[in-house]
Amino acid sequence: MVQPFHLAFPVTDLEATKQFYQRCLGCRIGRESPGAWVDLDLYGHQLSAHLRPKTTGELSNSGQVDGDAVPIPHFGVVLTMDQWQQLATRLQSHEEVQWIMQPKTRFAGEPGEQGTFFIMDPSGNALEFKGFKSSEALFAV
Repeated sequence: MVQPFHLAFPVTDLEATKQFYQRCLGCRIGRESPGAWVDLDLYGHQLSAHLRPKTTGELSNSGQVDGDAVPIPHFGVVLTMDQWQQLATRLQSHEEVQWIMQPKTRFAGEPGEQGTFFIMDPSGNALEFKGFKSSEALFAV
């Protein structure tokens, strides 16, 4: 069993963050300190959104992956292909989701073939969600 990770990240609006992560991504809301931070359960991983009103959400830094510009920094979750498809379908039904990259297959026919997409949260944090048919493909070379 893989242990859950913890990630603390800045947000500009705690209420908008809670609504987005709960409504769009299906996160359970955990502990919180009103006006300061909130914990979110993202597929069993602990995200802590901390209020930082001057966060810019700047996406000018990017890297290249399989011919696509991807935002740096970003964070996300690796899912099974079924979970990934379900989430992609769910997010496509929410008008408030800001897409950076629509769902696509990356490294098609190669080791590490994966589904991927990027979205932006209300504070400008970039999130990537990957789907693999087999967990062995995660670190395939």
